[in-house]
Amino acid sequence: MRIAIISDIHSNLEGLEKAAELIRKTVVDEIVCLGDIVGYGANPNECLALVRELTPHILLGNHDEAAIYPEKTEHFNPLARIASEWTGNTLTEANKDFIQGLPFTIERHGATFVHSSPYEPAEWHYILSPADAQYNFQSFQTPICFIGHTHVPDVFCDDIWSRDVVRSKRFVVNVGSVGQPRDNNWQLSFGVFDTDKWTYKNIRSEYDVKSASEKIRKAGLPRGLADRILVGR
Repeated sequence: MRIAIISDIHSNLEGLEKAAELIRKTVVDEIVCLGDIVGYGANPNECLALVRELTPHILLGNHDEAAIYPEKTEHFNPLARIASEWTGNTLTEANKDFIQGLPFTIERHGATFVHSSPYEPAEWHYILSPADAQYNFQSFQTPICFIGHTHVPDVFCDDIWSRDVVRSKRFVVNVGSVGQPRDNNWQLSFGVFDTDKWTYKNIRSEYDVKSASEKIRKAGLPRGLADRILVGR
């Protein structure tokens, strides 16, 4: 079983379409989306439609939640708050209803999938370091847990040091972001996990980032959101 794991699309249709193209070429058996389909970018409804075409296995992200519950933006920075309000006003009622029904976490094929962290997934904690990951290993029972949320691809092992996924150890794996990478690399990021070989590969790719950036400006969203996807931070 080969599983493609996508996350943090953030209404970036160009990034999502390229990721979908690569996934089709890679040939996978299943796709899991870790959430934050919307927020920041200019195509929330279109991204939701495409994700729903790709997979039924879709989780809730904090920006998805905030788009339908404005009070959840309390801790957002000003740019994120403006984008969340715009997204909420742009989403169709049908898409809002769909978001309301999304789960925080799922388990499939011996793996756990969650947007932010297995520990209190509804609180949107960040896993930014090996120490953060160590605290979270007690909160899931499977050998491996896939996350997004930070927009930075990474691999954390229960032995602190290992970076390659193997059967004999436990891992928290961040697949990075399709729509708004933040590791100083503007290329989209997602992961492919092979449950038979028990291997993981992070995939990066160029996409039409200039069109995605221009759409953000034309939508009247903050210029900073248009600029940051060009540099990946």
